[in-house]
Amino acid sequence: MTTEKLELEHCLRRAEEHPGSAAAHFNLGLAYTQRGLTDRAEQAYRKALDIDPDLIEAWVNLGGVLMLKWDFEGSLKANREALERQDDLVLAHYNTGQACLYLGDAEGLVRSSRRVVELDPHHAAGCYFLAVGLLALGRVEEARTEVGRARFLGHSPAPEFLRALENAEKKLDTDRSENTQTNTGANAPGD
Repeated sequence: MTTEKLELEHCLRRAEEHPGSAAAHFNLGLAYTQRGLTDRAEQAYRKALDIDPDLIEAWVNLGGVLMLKWDFEGSLKANREALERQDDLVLAHYNTGQACLYLGDAEGLVRSSRRVVELDPHHAAGCYFLAVGLLALGRVEEARTEVGRARFLGHSPAPEFLRALENAEKKLDTDRSENTQTNTGANAPGD
């Protein structure tokens, strides 16, 4: 019998022996999560929260499992429950940002990622996703700064993001050039 199977059996036994223990159900949720059994993990975390709604770790892990199940609204709700109880949870802010990303909420992504970076200035992925959100909002120069920080911290940005950033920078340069010509009354050669 493998160690994993023994650990799962142990967690199942503890939850059966102590049905009123939030910790036992939380640990069972962890065992299921480690094995990729997301439906069972969700049930175990929800049972832990039925017993103790202030078990912050269960809210965070529930949010993570719901993210794995592509339930982004549910993930947002669970992570917000955790953050209402304790606002300095890097993982809950990060997961909130990821849910916002998938839901197309660039402002939410920026807000959450900014909080990640406030709490952990060396969070490379937090810097990167802050850049992603900023670029989506058209804040090109800020996005360039944040992706630079992310790269410095070891994050490898997606090639698609780098192309989009380069295109946005070119457009920004073109717009500035046109504005300068308009404001100075200068004409481009050949005009």
